[in-house]
Amino acid sequence: MSAFVREADVEAGLIAVFVRHTSCSLIIQENADPDVQRDLNEFFRRLVPPSSDPSMRWVTHTSEGPDDMPAHIKAALNAVSISIPVMGGRLALGTWQGIYLFEHRDRPHRREVVLHLAR
Repeated sequence: MSAFVREADVEAGLIAVFVRHTSCSLIIQENADPDVQRDLNEFFRRLVPPSSDPSMRWVTHTSEGPDDMPAHIKAALNAVSISIPVMGGRLALGTWQGIYLFEHRDRPHRREVVLHLAR
């Protein structure tokens, strides 16, 4: 994303980031300590367990596996698009901030992210 902004040669603007899927989301979070990602994953796993968990027996959408409907719920609780100011030709993120595609499925999936930079 930084390269996209650099190549656009835009001094000031706003970049929109959008993920084109319903079982992952985008977050801006601490980028220094990998424990933050692990803890966030564990929090959401506890908040929305797999549909095979007894507490989730109400779930009916299970054709794609026990992680599918919980992934949709997690994505509904997070953003699928975010906007970040561009200042001085760079993303105006804080020192410890990073942008993450937050995958909510158990196995890897191919994901598409769309970027739009407005001046």
